[in-house]
Amino acid sequence: MSKHCIYPGSFDPITMGHIDIIQRLSAVFDQITVLVAQAPHKNYLFSSEERQSLVVSCLQGIKNVDVEIHQGLTIEYAQKVQARVIVRGLRAVSDFEYELAMANVNSKLAPEIETLIVFTRPEYGHISSRMVKEVAEFGGELKDLVPSHVAEALRMKIHHRSK
Repeated sequence: MSKHCIYPGSFDPITMGHIDIIQRLSAVFDQITVLVAQAPHKNYLFSSEERQSLVVSCLQGIKNVDVEIHQGLTIEYAQKVQARVIVRGLRAVSDFEYELAMANVNSKLAPEIETLIVFTRPEYGHISSRMVKEVAEFGGELKDLVPSHVAEALRMKIHHRSK
């Protein structure tokens, strides 16, 4: 049986923490689908296509990863592609209640699909996409938070948006 997992998120933008988790997952699973969420109620900085492109460019050296865009329930996508595992990253205790509630709802909707929690390494625990965007907004240093080409894309997007 092929071990296929789904790693969903907004990736607006992808961070070093996301990349670390994906690299670690690539050693455990045969196939990883990074699922770029497209929720109609969310206000993203980057379009779903831009986010997908940035994720793809960050993961070029990892052979068992594909990157898809999905609007709708992650659990439905997992069922469609017959993945048995959804992986969620956990940075801090404050994230736990939300992730637990989501895992419980997913379990009710599709009991055959497991949710696994992967803890962020301590050096990435402070990084969130929202925080990265705020640092970029104020011209702060993005080194060690996102890859350099993601930092450049952020700067360009923020510059063009402010015009």
